[in-house]
Amino acid sequence: MLTYKEAGVNIEEGYKAVKLMKEYTAKTFTEGVLTNLGSFAGMFEIGNKYRNPVLVSGTDGVGTKLEIAFKLRKYDTIGIDCVAMCVNDILCHGAKPLFFLDYMACGKLDAGVAAEIVKGVSEGCIQSGCALIGGETAEMPGFYKEGDYDLAGFAVGIVDKDNIVDGSNIKSGDSLIGIASSGVHSNGYSLVRKLIKDYSEDFKGNIIGSVLLEPTKIYVKPVLKLIEKYNINGMAHITGGGFYENIPRMFKEKFTAIIDKNSFDVLPIFKYIMEKGVSEKDMFNTYNMGIGFVLCVDKKDEKNILKDLELMGEKAYKIGYVEAGGGGVCLK
Repeated sequence: MLTYKEAGVNIEEGYKAVKLMKEYTAKTFTEGVLTNLGSFAGMFEIGNKYRNPVLVSGTDGVGTKLEIAFKLRKYDTIGIDCVAMCVNDILCHGAKPLFFLDYMACGKLDAGVAAEIVKGVSEGCIQSGCALIGGETAEMPGFYKEGDYDLAGFAVGIVDKDNIVDGSNIKSGDSLIGIASSGVHSNGYSLVRKLIKDYSEDFKGNIIGSVLLEPTKIYVKPVLKLIEKYNINGMAHITGGGFYENIPRMFKEKFTAIIDKNSFDVLPIFKYIMEKGVSEKDMFNTYNMGIGFVLCVDKKDEKNILKDLELMGEKAYKIGYVEAGGGGVCLK
């Protein structure tokens, strides 16, 4: 008789992983959480704080950045990336994240590694003010190599229908404010991995692998504070596709985003990647280049918003403006 364990799936290790994960998930629980980890489904009570509530959802994964984590055996930050990629997306429509669920798959489950990954997911949820209310860990021997993990998840947020940010209020002359990124974030790693083979090489006094693993910045708390105070006409999360693909996603009409590429600090890691043989256009079409989130705001509010972001400890720049007609992005 063949057992499930002999087939490669260790149920006991799964139980151990869940037990270790509970410590981290409990730290994320907010007022609306109705169930504890281990139920068949997560439950969250919206309450009556909203007049006409709209649920906003987003899903994403960490991608091939995971390979660097595996090679460096550093697992506690990639969960932050997973949360960030989801909550930053739903934030673009003015939504406050409510809860998050993760999906982790592997060839052979190591409870300690799985718990470290979920520790990062928990930290991402804490940074964004949402609750980790469930998830799935799938052990799939023969499908994933031993030591490999895949990580994805989804977030659900909420916004009053009247307060949805959909780009309909954007007008010619609006200012574009860019909030600094923390690094490469979680896009473009297939190209990074082609260009950089030794993750232990020195990069400005640190190993380059650590620089590449810097977790994606979560913009939820500072941006939600701005939304309470100002009219934010549009927002863009600079992910895969860089400036050229993501900034126009905030437009509903024909506008061109005029970007001054000298208006902000391009992070050293991007200059290094470009030196490896990537054109400037491809860099701006793949990476965030040092700007992870863009706000489209009334010109009259520009200086006050920049000041408020500075007071919140955020690096932010006026990176350009909106011009009627045309379409896409014009870098100058």
